[in-house]
Amino acid sequence: MGGESAMHGNGGEPPDGVDSTGSEAGPVPVRGVVLTHGGLADGLVDAVARIAGEVEGALIPVSNTGCGPEALMERVASAVGTGPALVFTDLPAGSCALAARVACRDPGQRRVLFGVNLPMLLDFVFHRTLPLDELVDRLLSQGRSAIQAYPPSPAIHGDHPTAR
Repeated sequence: MGGESAMHGNGGEPPDGVDSTGSEAGPVPVRGVVLTHGGLADGLVDAVARIAGEVEGALIPVSNTGCGPEALMERVASAVGTGPALVFTDLPAGSCALAARVACRDPGQRRVLFGVNLPMLLDFVFHRTLPLDELVDRLLSQGRSAIQAYPPSPAIHGDHPTAR
């Protein structure tokens, strides 16, 4: 991202946030691991790439298909890596959630978000340099606010008739 295009248009001076070698300065982007049952992770990561474009290394899909608990934990640990990471799972319980919790035992560098959805992942790829706590709060808010009904339920909006 910041490489070639970041070096143009400033009279030869690198823009703010870029050092003289063209490398972006600042926080290390958080790595996202989408950990789900079946092919859901691949589908979600593919959808993000189709909507937002490829964001190199931002989201890594991991499925529990064809592996037991130990193999799944190894897959997740490998995908999480050593830097800051956020693991998105489909459910708050089960094999994926357990593997995510084990991989994210370092709360300073890692978190788990349960109930992943597409709006949450889209927001993640554009804000992954935020501090981890701030990013988690933002993504939870984005994910929840994206869950809606159409037409809106009268009971939710206070327009429901009184009970008889």
